[in-house]
Order: sequence, then structure tokens, then C-alpha cells
Amino acid sequence: MSPDAARDPGLQPERTSLAWRRTLLALVVADLLIWRSWALAASRGAGGPVDYLGICALVAGAATVILGLCVLVRGRELRQSSAAPPAVLLRWAASAVVALAASAVAAVALGR
Repeated sequence: MSPDAARDPGLQPERTSLAWRRTLLALVVADLLIWRSWALAASRGAGGPVDYLGICALVAGAATVILGLCVLVRGRELRQSSAAPPAVLLRWAASAVVALAASAVAAVALGR
């Protein structure tokens, strides 16, 4: 009997999946706030030759899509086995979170 077969993962895969979904929900909320800031600035006509808030909104949207795909992939992996996530998945997820955080900070700074 292999060590993996004897291991009872319990509710750990479900908790991990829920944690990934909570992270995605928080990023969607941050993304919506950035898009709202961009829409309000655009309605005031605050855009110049380069719309930096628009760039922040685009980066935030791309980061949210990337993390959404990471959540789907990780959820599928957790249903199949309780193995550790691949390093490339964690790198993509971390990059998406950092990009969204940077765009949120830039949007706050540019929104003034």
C-alpha cells in the first residue's frame, strides 16, 4: 500500500478550493473598484493623451482573468487528487495578485 493511498485528506481539498475562491472574490471586488474609478474619471473628462486609469483597469481585468483560470485549474486538480499545486500555477497566481495590487495602488494614486 502506498503512503498516498493510506492518507485520508479529509476536508482539506474543499477548504483549499474555498480559499482560492475567496481570493478570487476579493480580487473581483478590487477590480470593480478600479473600473469604477476609471469610469468616474472618464465621465469627468479627466483622461489625457495617455489614460493611466484605463491602463490600470486593463491590467486589473487581465489579472482577474488569469487568477480565475488558476482557480479553475486548481479546483479541477483538487477534485482529482490532493497533490501539491504545480509551481507554475502558483507563479501565475502570485503574479496576478501582485499585478492587481500594483494597479489598485496606481489607481488610488491617479484617482486624486
